[in-house]
Amino acid sequence: MPTDAAVDIPAHIDALYRSDSRRIRATLIRLLGDFDLAEEAVQEAFVAAMAQWPRDGVPDNPRAWLVSAGRFRAIDRIRQRARFDASLAELAWRLAEDEQEVAEPASGIEDDRLRLIFTCCHPALAPEAQVALTLREVCGLTTEAIASAFLTATPTLAQRIVRAKGKIRDARIPYEVPEGPALAERLDSVLRVVYLIFNEGYLSSSGESLTAPDLSDEAIRLGRLLVELLPEPEAQGLLALMLLTESRRAARSTAEGELVLLDAQDRRLWNRALIDEGIARVETALRSRRVGPYALQAAIAAVHAEAPTAADTDWPQIVGLYDVLMRVEPSPVVALNRAVAVAMRDGPAAGLALIDALLAEGELADYRLAHAARGELMQRLGQRDGARAAFARALALTPPGPEQRHLAARLDGLA
Repeated sequence: MPTDAAVDIPAHIDALYRSDSRRIRATLIRLLGDFDLAEEAVQEAFVAAMAQWPRDGVPDNPRAWLVSAGRFRAIDRIRQRARFDASLAELAWRLAEDEQEVAEPASGIEDDRLRLIFTCCHPALAPEAQVALTLREVCGLTTEAIASAFLTATPTLAQRIVRAKGKIRDARIPYEVPEGPALAERLDSVLRVVYLIFNEGYLSSSGESLTAPDLSDEAIRLGRLLVELLPEPEAQGLLALMLLTESRRAARSTAEGELVLLDAQDRRLWNRALIDEGIARVETALRSRRVGPYALQAAIAAVHAEAPTAADTDWPQIVGLYDVLMRVEPSPVVALNRAVAVAMRDGPAAGLALIDALLAEGELADYRLAHAARGELMQRLGQRDGARAAFARALALTPPGPEQRHLAARLDGLA
């Protein structure tokens, strides 16, 4: 290789680390069966590249070279440890004899990043462990960043990740994408984790900041990866839902960080590129014979996005979509959202009757948004005392932050 080209090799390796280290780590996790060993192997592979590539030139397939280098260095490390732990000798022998192909698989369904997502979201792991492990191992976020986003102590979060890795190892959870009927069940778990990450970023469950954009960005990145590698209709639907919701971020808060509700948002601030992509993906998802809850929620978000003003919203269409959603995946929260849509279509009294019936059933008794919606409708009906009581109940259930301040202001306005 010419000398002037060799000067650029360190920069090339640095760029390769930024773009491909997560994919390389995912492959090494599959080959080595150990998260921490794979992490060490990635670092050592790139150190080896820094030493060898300026001398020997960049290989034809840099990613495969790095995977092989990392794998062999991991085997050497295990052999060194085997001098003190006889149980590791068999592992080192097995890995050395393993002739699995380390180049990129031909089929997208076999992509190691997809395997890793399904492993991190295995139903044997607790939901909070699934989220933490996905953010750490798939997204590459630091333990400190994840702990900060979820207001969890860093040692607690680190222990959660360590226990999850240990369970995967000890239970021999396979690094694979399930097939047949099991795929739908496991895909639901993966999509749920991605949506939980997005929601925590779009509307933080606690803290002074209304949003945590880094988490939303990572969820959308995961959504794109899922659609790229596994283009199922519900994966398309979830990505569409996240894009359409994210398109409103700039209009959701004031310059001071205070909450702005949907009907009061300046729609000129909505991101039209995200809206256009989201609507296109909704249409793709709805063409499937199997229309799922994420696609239906995305369709509802698309109706909002297509309305030039709040007054132009097609509420009959939204109620109809909620009717379908209630048949596909009924829940008290979906019923509450439908009640709000009915109030917008038929008047506040109709919506209030539905909300009162839901609260009487008890499942939403401690759900702050149910009481906030009830207060809003009672205020529209001129029932000030009832509205004050409903807003006070919602306020008591809301953690400190922008949402709590918004409710306090509504309550003050009724004083």
